[in-house]
This record gives sequence, C-alpha cells and structure tokens, in this order.
Amino acid sequence: MIYRLPSFRPLAAAAWVLALALLTLVTAQNSFAQIQLLGNSQTAGSAVVTTPRVRAELVAHAPDGVTPGQPLWLGLRITHQPEWHTYWKNAGDSGLPTQLQWQLPAGLEAGEIDWPLPEAIRVGPLVNYGYEGELLLPVPFKVAADFKAPAGDTLTVRLHASWLVCRVECIPEEGDFTLQLPVRSASAMHAPAFAAAQAGRPAALQGQSTAKVEGERLQLRIAGLPAALQGQNLTLFPETPEVLEHAAVWTQAWDGAVWTADWPLSAMRGETPNELPFVLAPATAPTSGPLAWRTVAAVEGRWSSAPVAGVSPALAAALAANAQQVPPAPPASGASGFWMALLGGLVGGLILNLMPCVFPVLAIKIVGFARHGQDRRALRIGGLAYGAGVLLSFLALGGLLLALRAAGQQLGWGFQLQSPGLVAAMAVLFTLLGLNLAGMFEFGRMLPQRWASAQVRHPVGEAFLSGVLAVAIASPCTAPFMGASLGLAIDMPAAQALTVFAALGVGMALPYVLASFLPALVRWLPRPGAWMETFRHAMAFPMFATVAWLVWVLGQQSGIDGAGALLVLLVALSALVWALTLGGRTRWLLGAGLLLATLWLGSAVGPHITRAVAAESAATAGASATEWQPWSAERVSSLTAAGTPVFVDFTAAWCVTCQVNKHTTLNRDDVRADFAARGVALLRADWTRRDPAITQALTALGRSGVPVYVLYAPGRPPHVMTELLSPAEVHGALQAL
Repeated sequence: MIYRLPSFRPLAAAAWVLALALLTLVTAQNSFAQIQLLGNSQTAGSAVVTTPRVRAELVAHAPDGVTPGQPLWLGLRITHQPEWHTYWKNAGDSGLPTQLQWQLPAGLEAGEIDWPLPEAIRVGPLVNYGYEGELLLPVPFKVAADFKAPAGDTLTVRLHASWLVCRVECIPEEGDFTLQLPVRSASAMHAPAFAAAQAGRPAALQGQSTAKVEGERLQLRIAGLPAALQGQNLTLFPETPEVLEHAAVWTQAWDGAVWTADWPLSAMRGETPNELPFVLAPATAPTSGPLAWRTVAAVEGRWSSAPVAGVSPALAAALAANAQQVPPAPPASGASGFWMALLGGLVGGLILNLMPCVFPVLAIKIVGFARHGQDRRALRIGGLAYGAGVLLSFLALGGLLLALRAAGQQLGWGFQLQSPGLVAAMAVLFTLLGLNLAGMFEFGRMLPQRWASAQVRHPVGEAFLSGVLAVAIASPCTAPFMGASLGLAIDMPAAQALTVFAALGVGMALPYVLASFLPALVRWLPRPGAWMETFRHAMAFPMFATVAWLVWVLGQQSGIDGAGALLVLLVALSALVWALTLGGRTRWLLGAGLLLATLWLGSAVGPHITRAVAAESAATAGASATEWQPWSAERVSSLTAAGTPVFVDFTAAWCVTCQVNKHTTLNRDDVRADFAARGVALLRADWTRRDPAITQALTALGRSGVPVYVLYAPGRPPHVMTELLSPAEVHGALQAL
C-alpha cells in the first residue's frame, strides 16, 4: 500500500492570496498621497537644511549691521514642497509649532517668534493652523548697549530648529544651522522677505474684547474692528491651544460695530485662564492696511473641568521624537547598514522556522520527504519550488508593505493582521485546513476531476503554494534579528529593502531546500506507513488551536460580539463542509440550504467582526491597572522628565512571540518585583489594530514590527532589548539603572 498525504495547500494558498488582495484594496482606499523617505541633507556649518519635504534656511536682516539700539532680525525661512505644511503657535487639532533654540554670542538676546498670519488647513475631520508654500518666521533681537564686536568683525549664530511637517502623514524633522553675520556691514539681501513678514503680522486691536463662558461654549465679543469689516465673515485663530473645538460648527454675527462669535469649548481644555488672545482676519485679504488684527479677551466666568482626551496620533508621534531628552541612536546607514540588515534577515528567517506559528506547515513538509522516498529528483524540484514560494511571498508582502507606506499608510511587519476582516478570513481558512487534516473531507472529492488531479500532474505547483502558505502562517511572528533588519529595511531605497525581505525568505526556506538536496538530514524519518495518516490527523489540532487564537485576536479587535459572530460563522461553515461530504440528493438539498445560511450569516455578522471597540486594550486587559498603563509618547516624556524610568512593551494580540514573552518573562513574579523595587513605570503600546503613533515610535527606534521592549532611563538613550525576552535580560537592564 502506498501512503500519501492528501494535499490541502492549493486551496489554502489561493485563499491567502485572495485575502491579501482584498486587504490591499481596503487599505488602498485610505491612501491619499505618496510619502518620501525620511532624511535630511545638511552641510556642517551651513545655514541651509534640506529634507525631502522642506528647505529651511537661517537668514538675517541687519540694514545697519549689528549696532546697539538698531533693529536686528533673524529668521527661519521655510519653503514647503507642494501639499506639505508646518504649524502656527497653536497647531489646532493636531501637530506641533516650530521650535527655535539659539546659541548666541555675548551681547545678543533673542525675542519670541513674530508669528505670521496662519491659514486653516483641513485634514479629514481635523482643522489645523499652519503654513504652506514659502514662510518666514522672523525673530527680533536686542543688541546690548555694551556690545563689542569680536575679532574679525563676524558673529557666529547657531540655531537648532525642530518642526513637524505634515501632508496627511506627519514627519518630525530638525536641523542645525550656522550663520556668519557681519557686524559692521549691512545684511539686507533678505529685506523683501522680512518686509512682507512685517506687513503680514496681525495689528494690535485697541477695542475691548471679552470671552464669556456659557456652559460648554465660549461667547466672544470683540470691539474696535475697522468699520470696513462690518458685515463681513471673519476667520478666528485662537492662540491658546486646547481651548476651542477647532473643527466644530460655530456661529458669528455683528452686533452693530461689535463682532460676536459662539464657539464650543474643547474637551481637552485645562484650567480657565484670565485672558485669551485671538487673531482675526477677513475671508478676503484687504488691499491696504493690516491683513489681520490681534486682541486679548478678558475671560468672564469659569468653565468646568473636562477629562483630558488622548493626544492625536500626529501629536503623540511628534512628542516622542521632539521631547525625548536623549534621542535613540539612528539606524545604521550606508553599505554597512545594508549588509547588517541582510545578515540579520537571513538569520531571522532561519530562526523563523522554529517559531510555533510555523510548526504545523513545516512538520507536514518534513513528512513529505517520507512520501517521496528515494525519488531524489522529485525531492530537489519540490524543495526549490517550496523555496521559490517562500521567497516570492516575502517579496510580495514586503513590496506591498513598502507601497502602502509610500502611499501614506503607517504600517509595519504584521500589518495584515491589524485588519479584523483578514483575521476572520484566516480563521475560516485554518478551519477548513483543520477539517481536511482531521479526515472530514478531501478536496479532491469535492472539486471537478480536472482540478482534483492537478496535484498529481503538477507537484511543483503544490510545493510552490506550500511555501506561500508557510509565509502566510509565519506573518504574525517576529524572530530574533528580524526586528532590527526590517527596521533598517523600511528606510532603505526600495531595491535594497526588497533584498532584505528576500534574505528573510532565503533564510526561512534554506533548511527545507538543504534537506531536499541532502537526504542524509532526514534519514531519521521512518518509512511510509500508517503512521503518516495518524500524523496527519494529529496536525489538525495545531490548526484548530490556531483558529482559537485567531478568534481571541478578533475579540481584542472587535469585542466579544465580534468573536462570537465569527464562531457562529465557523460552525455554519463546518456544517456546510459536512453536508458536502454526504451522497445523493441529501448532499445537494442540505448543502444548498447550509450554503445560503452561511452566506446570510456572513453578511449579518460582518459588521460585528469588523467594528472597532473602544474598550481597554488587549495588551493591558490581562494585567493589573496598577502595573501596566496604556502607552503614549507624551506619557513617556513626562515620566522620564520627572526622573522615572519607563519600560515599554510594544505588543499586539496577533503576535505569537509577544504572548510567549508575556508568560515566560513579563508576568513572572520576580520580574514584576524587580520593576516595582526600582520604581519603573510600565507602559504597553497595543498595536493589535493599526495605530500610526505606535508605528512612528517603532520607526524611531529602528524597528518595523512587534515585539519590541524598550527601557527608558532619564538622561540615557533608550535601551532596546531582544525579541525573545528572558528574565535574565530584564534583570540585567534594570541593574544598569
């Protein structure tokens, strides 16, 4: 008797490809624009910094040289690429204002930025205040009365500037500028730009203004505006952040010569200030006179305290990049970084074969050697085809990831499992595979004869699709060395990045390919026999365990209703498969009824599966609220600024390695006691559903997937630990504190 395992892989691979294509279409609907790679170009001692998004230059205006009592202006001139913008002093619903830090010679004192009039920029449901096109941020300087010109009659002025530049996605950038400023000769080549900035600054309004609190709204009354503006609609720019709901519907009217407005208060408001400054501008710029007016309104009444809402993803990511006292070391670049990523990808791919999520497919492939027996040629061809399937799948997944990131999506490794719909589709796929392995049905008996015999006629195609399936199952896992390699690859040119993904594929496929060319490696396998059928049935249980895990993941993403809906759908699908194994008229009548019921259930439970839940994050739900708290970049910055060390667990419910590390390390009593003894704040960044802020934080750490474990100590660079965490590694890092 000849034993051979019935093949389930062609259908599995086809289902995976279909699900991946559907995910591509869904994700692409949210893509608005193409994002360029992060980076900047700067020459040491230069007054110009160029990035793919802006050109920034430190400029000066000193028509009388640097003389006590005479005007001296410096400014940062920013030229934005089309569609990109930076922010005003109040960024609005998201963003950060540009910040300038000066290093000045003795005798010079910098004032505040003389902010030009901004414009309201709508991004989806948000309203931001900022600038597009060309911008000059002028800063007035005071020259001390006892100022003495240095030797050489040249002043060296240094500036460190940081800004957040956004289109739909947001990129924190910074630059160091150096300007040689002549003391005795005039510097007026940028006079038109400074004159235009001076003409565009809001004029001070002389009339009285009040801001009265009425419940959850603020009622403004502003007097003293020019008579020519009466009856016109005005644009209001609040200078104080988090006071008004910028994107809300508000009303304005004229009460004689007094302009009035009624605007909802922000849910993120803090304590009631005594005064609120505002800038007003007409919808159409006047042909003469000021372009805008500034007033300070006295606040009447007090508003009730409101719970502080979470910061926006753009603000959280920017805070992480700009407010961190000691920035993380940048990823290696150039040729050395490429070769490091390539080697890490190869080693990570090899280790990926040992991860629990890959075991079922790998075990079945190893048993395949026993099926082929001594047919060396078939073994070699099958090994190469399997390797080609793995390699091309990694390239396809990597290319899709890079394309979606280039289209503005904040994604990383494992991004496909952040979609509840795809998680549900994979649960359906693995249910079918488990039923097949358990012997409930054979694909060959349920397909047309021509399709059923395709496996026998095309064993190379079967082996290729097995490689595709292996990558599909491996996608939730991150092996050691993979995280650093993928983090480096994300910021590389596309060709180099795809080479790193190819190295991952080569590493994962290498053991099987070597075994196919060196049969001595698998001579320990027994001869074909009844044990193969037993082994096949046993492999159904890892498949069902995978289904249970996927249902749990969906429960973290969509709530208990989503998990329950998926279970009902899986039961209906299993009943349909059973009906199709029956014979005669019963098969068709019962099968048709169950097919209609399954389709109806699929349409009915779909909204429950794909909906998002605002409940406690999956990563934090299993831990005591006194131990693990939800992550935010602002919280990390505030804790480290207060001198508190912080441990951050970047995790996801669909990440198998993450769950293993929780049980083997993070939930151990001795590890928890060590954290408590050293006063370490514990934060969890839950990436189960897509979160651009977490994606950007991972990118800043040189990573592109989870798990990532980081220890932040005040005054030190972040310490990034290995993907397979051990208690000894955690204890060692804590002892270094």
